[in-house]
Amino acid sequence: MLSPSQTTWVILAGGQASRMGGHDKGLVQLNQMPLIEHVIERLRPQTSHIVINANRNLSTYQAYAPVIKDLFSEYPGPLAGMHAGLTASKNEWVGFVPCDCPRLHKDLVTRFCAHVTDGIDVLVATDGDKQQPVFALMHRRVLPKLTEFLQRGERKLMFFIRECRFQEVDFSDAPECFLNLNTPQELAKFGELTQ
Repeated sequence: MLSPSQTTWVILAGGQASRMGGHDKGLVQLNQMPLIEHVIERLRPQTSHIVINANRNLSTYQAYAPVIKDLFSEYPGPLAGMHAGLTASKNEWVGFVPCDCPRLHKDLVTRFCAHVTDGIDVLVATDGDKQQPVFALMHRRVLPKLTEFLQRGERKLMFFIRECRFQEVDFSDAPECFLNLNTPQELAKFGELTQ
C-alpha cells in the first residue's frame, strides 16, 4: 500500500469564485474562521505534505502552507491547479481537495492510498451516486498528458480523467464529506447548522 507520507496534497484555492461574488473563497469566513483553515484542520492530521494552489492573496495563504500558482493564465479551472501541483511535487503521487469543503473526510488520504494499484494513473472519489473529481489522487506520469490537454484549450476535469487509467474510491458511507460551499447563501446556511 502507498504510504500517506509518500504523497503530497494540494488544496485548490486558485479559482475566481464567481458564485461567491468574486471573493477569494478560501479566505471567506465560516464560523469566524477562513474556509481554508477548516480544510487544513481536517487534512493536517492525515499528511505532512500540504501545499495550497492560489492565484491571489498569496502572502495570506503562505501563512498556512507553501503556495503554488497556476502556470496557465486566465483561471482555466481546477485542472490548472492540478497541473501546478503535479509540476511542483517531489512525490510521485499528488492528491487534490477543494478549499470549500469543511467536512473533508478524516480518513481521505488513507482511503485513497489504499486504492493505489499498478497500472492506475488517477484515483477519483465517488459519493456512491456520482464522481467527485476535485477529490483525486494522480501520478505525476499524467503531467505531459495534462499539459497537452490544457494547451489545446480543454478545461473539463471529467473529460481529462476519462483519458487516463482511473479507478474510483468509494465514499458512499460518508457522502456529506463532499459538501461544498459555493455561494454566500450556502455558506450562511451551513454556518447556522454548525453553530
